[in-house]
Amino acid sequence: MTTTSRDEILRRVRQALGDQPGTTPDPTTIPRTYQTTHATRTPEQRTHLLADNLTDYRAHVHHTDTTALPTTIARLLTDHGTRSAVIPPGVPTDWLSATTGIHIHHDHGELTAHQLDTIDTVITGCALAIAETGTIVLDTSPDQGRRILTLVPDHHICIINTPTQVVDSLPQALPHLDPTHPLTWISGPSATSDIELDRVEGVHGPRTLDVILIHDNRD
Repeated sequence: MTTTSRDEILRRVRQALGDQPGTTPDPTTIPRTYQTTHATRTPEQRTHLLADNLTDYRAHVHHTDTTALPTTIARLLTDHGTRSAVIPPGVPTDWLSATTGIHIHHDHGELTAHQLDTIDTVITGCALAIAETGTIVLDTSPDQGRRILTLVPDHHICIINTPTQVVDSLPQALPHLDPTHPLTWISGPSATSDIELDRVEGVHGPRTLDVILIHDNRD
C-alpha cells in the first residue's frame, strides 16, 4: 500500500501525541522544546517593544500611571467625541472618576448587539499582551466582559498593567491562558484589505483602538 504525504503527517502527529488506540493523549506530557522567545529583554525593553508593535498596527498608545489613569481615560473619551460608553462589571469604578457628561452603561449580560451598536466606546482591561507580536489577549474575565462588548462598539480603550501583564512571545503567553475561556486576540484596530490592498477599518471590530500602558514603577 502506498503511503501518502497525508499519512506521514498524521503518523508524526500521532507519534508526537503518544496516540494509541483506546487512549486519550495528555497534552501536558508533550515535549515542548521549541524556542519560546527570540531575545533576552528587561521588563522595560519588553514594554517598549509592545508599544512599538502596537503603534505599527495603528493602535494609539498612551503612557500613564495609576494616579493619572482616570484623567487619561476622560481625555481619550473627550477626544473621540464619546457620548456613551460601556464597561464590564469588573472594571474599577475609579477608572471613570474623572469622566463627566458621558452616559456609562454597566453590562451585566443583558445588552444586545443592537444596543451596543449605539454605544460609542468600550473600556476594558486585558488578560495579557504579547510584545513580539503587538497582540492583546482578552479572556472574558470580569474586567474584560463578554466578547461582544469589544467587537461591536467603534472605539475600544484597553488598559494594560506593565510589566506584569506583558510577556515576550506567544509560547510564553499560552501557559497563562485558560483554553476553556473564549479568547479574543487583538493586534491593532479591526482592518481588512481587498485584492487591490485598499485598507478598510472597522469591518469586524472597533475602528479605533486606544491602549493605555500603566507604568507604576517608572523612574
